[in-house]
Amino acid sequence: MNQTTIVLVDDHSLVRDGIRALLESEEDLKVVGEGSDGTEAITLVDEKKPDLLVIDIRMPKMTGIEAVEKLSTSNAAVKCIILSMHDSEEYILQSVAAGAKGYLLKDTGKKEFIKAIHTVRDGGKYYSGDISNVLVNNLLNPIKKTTTNPKNDANDTTPFDLTNKEIQVLELVLSGLTNQQISEKLKNSKRTVETHRFNLMRKMEVKNLIDLSKKAQEFNLV
Repeated sequence: MNQTTIVLVDDHSLVRDGIRALLESEEDLKVVGEGSDGTEAITLVDEKKPDLLVIDIRMPKMTGIEAVEKLSTSNAAVKCIILSMHDSEEYILQSVAAGAKGYLLKDTGKKEFIKAIHTVRDGGKYYSGDISNVLVNNLLNPIKKTTTNPKNDANDTTPFDLTNKEIQVLELVLSGLTNQQISEKLKNSKRTVETHRFNLMRKMEVKNLIDLSKKAQEFNLV
């Protein structure tokens, strides 16, 4: 029986131990290398020539998305699967654009995880249910909301590169909903909503709800 070889990269050793044990409970899967950041992922793929790379996103030195993109552009034969705790639209779309063949959340069950491994190994793509919803929504609504600042020239557009989901969260925040209420409405985790809200404040360069509301109105974002 031919074994599928896998390189596993995550900056938490306990997480790697658990994932490795899960993978190697299947006779046809074998972990041939482990790393803790994106640069190690690239080195290991070059040395081990694995069939698959299972990699986290947020790591020191180089993120998982950056590593996947570099491997895709270098024509490496390895197929990449993102395994992350983050289900934000921004991370998902960046991962797919970088060349990831799969995207799974870390709370995915063993049966689905193994199914994803086999699907990607055999040439397919695999995204869990919530991730697929984000991708479908982006396909149906691919145009980001960009507007002209009325105080500047007509050709000047807002500098806030907001995603569709961030705009949704912005509208709900300004309607007075709490993070928990937004979470329930969008069927996302509260942690994800908090991430979107943080990204909104960062991108729009504001520190409180009043300034967020003013700037959103100034740029016709709501």
